[in-house]
Amino acid sequence: MVRNATATPFSAPVPLPVDVRLMNGVAAGVFALAALALLAAGVAWLARAPWFAIRAIQLDGELTRNSVNTIRANATPRLKGNFFSVDLQGTRAAFESVPWVRRAVVRRVWPDRLAVQLQEHRAAALWQGDERGDRLVNTYGEVFEANVGDVEDDGLPAFEGPEGSAPAMLAMYRRLIPVLQPLSMEVQTLHLSGRGSWRVEIDNGTTIELGRGSEDEVIARTERFARTLGQVVARFQKPLESADLRHADGYAVRLRGVSTPAANGKNN
Repeated sequence: MVRNATATPFSAPVPLPVDVRLMNGVAAGVFALAALALLAAGVAWLARAPWFAIRAIQLDGELTRNSVNTIRANATPRLKGNFFSVDLQGTRAAFESVPWVRRAVVRRVWPDRLAVQLQEHRAAALWQGDERGDRLVNTYGEVFEANVGDVEDDGLPAFEGPEGSAPAMLAMYRRLIPVLQPLSMEVQTLHLSGRGSWRVEIDNGTTIELGRGSEDEVIARTERFARTLGQVVARFQKPLESADLRHADGYAVRLRGVSTPAANGKNN
């Protein structure tokens, strides 16, 4: 005998009222905010915990103008926070504010140290672009403040030019050195006017007007002058007092006790 199977009735779940669902959502949000607040409080507590204090600062780099003790004494009082909360950018700025420090790279070293890699300025010239007289030019063409007395015995040239011209002046100076060296001329002061005209003063008092133009043009005129000056000096047997290279077809020189016209291009 086959009996008819009876189907079990299926009942769909009754949806919760809207206000109940809203309450559940609010409760979940409150619990999440509470958890975040507890986490933040825990992190803040750990950040202030005394056992995470910075106990050592490791200084690396080639230091010639500063001692480790001097750098620590100048920078350390400006540091705030512990291992977790210390501001690395602020720490970098604190070390770079120390005289002669050009660049500082700071990193944390677990569990309680800071490692600081320092690079010092290397002076290339005195900067006389303003009346302050306490600035130098480094080997990157950057003007920086320092005690000029620290380099009085270094025989540095002086640059005098408009603000922002130090990189171009350093580049010109470096190209002039090998050109004038065969003449036993050492640049004492390099001038750049606001209109772009160059002038050099040699250590023996000689002044050379290099004129305006691109770096290559100025160097080309100076090389022509250097190649032929010996002939002019030998002819008159007098030391050079000044030279003017601003002529299109030659240059003019003044010898001590003798005045000569511009040397023409045929003799150059």
